[in-house]
Amino acid sequence: MKVVSLFSGAGGLDLGFIKAGHNIIWANDNFQDAVKTYRKNIGNHIVCADFSTISSDEIPDHDILIGGFPCQGFSVANAKRGEHDKRNKLYLELLRILVDKQPKFFLAENVKGIMSLMKGKIFEIIISDLEKARYKVKYKVLNAADYGVPQKRERVIILGVRTDVDFDLKYPEPTHRENPTIFNDKKKWVSIGIALKNIPEPEEEHNLINHTYSKFKLKFNGYLGNRAIDPTQPSPTVTARGDEKGGVVVLHHPNNHRRMSVRELAIIQSFPLDFIFEGNNSSAYRQIGNAVPPMLAFAVASMFPREL
Repeated sequence: MKVVSLFSGAGGLDLGFIKAGHNIIWANDNFQDAVKTYRKNIGNHIVCADFSTISSDEIPDHDILIGGFPCQGFSVANAKRGEHDKRNKLYLELLRILVDKQPKFFLAENVKGIMSLMKGKIFEIIISDLEKARYKVKYKVLNAADYGVPQKRERVIILGVRTDVDFDLKYPEPTHRENPTIFNDKKKWVSIGIALKNIPEPEEEHNLINHTYSKFKLKFNGYLGNRAIDPTQPSPTVTARGDEKGGVVVLHHPNNHRRMSVRELAIIQSFPLDFIFEGNNSSAYRQIGNAVPPMLAFAVASMFPREL
């Protein structure tokens, strides 16, 4: 099916839809390095611009609208979050395209914290707005680790089907569990130690791309980015704090002797080994932290029909 992607970033969500057999015909983001990364790896159909300046008439007709609208205003990691954070309003741009273009389906992704903002009132408004746009809407929190991603990353996935479309869009069944049994026929979560076991040290001889890392001093105080990593468990959530100038929060390597490299963090997000990130380390870390894990994206994208 024809897909339009908003707030595409480096393209993690798009990679999942492409792998599931869908066709991304138009994409948008305003972060230049992420757009360069997208063009390098996925295609030239991405437009680098503030989406609020793009009219609905400029968006091609499509079957599925997807977008992980910017979530920093909603994140539980943002202590100053609130209903007046201007980034909280960016979902209205996605809503505008739903109203004006009326695709058959949509997928919206965000942090779990969006559901508790203002005691759930903001999320209720968002769901109501989407339903008023003539869509049957459902939502569910999915953990990327349950789909083979070596990372505990919980995100709310909002799915919508246009009210006149006769299709029951479902969520994918988990393929992995923390404690699988012979009765549930699931694989065990993939640990960060297993995911990175064959990755050489950046100082060793290797042919990996983006295998450079932050030299920021390690701390072990339990706070975000300063916690010891358990190599037998999936990674904690990869975050996107900071910007291309610095200030990023980079998780420790599972051996807890340095920060993870850009390539290692990309592996934890399930990006392909040959996926190239443009920009400096700080920019690449940010692009990775903002992305939907392609493996999780593929699981969800596979539930959409290829034609209807």
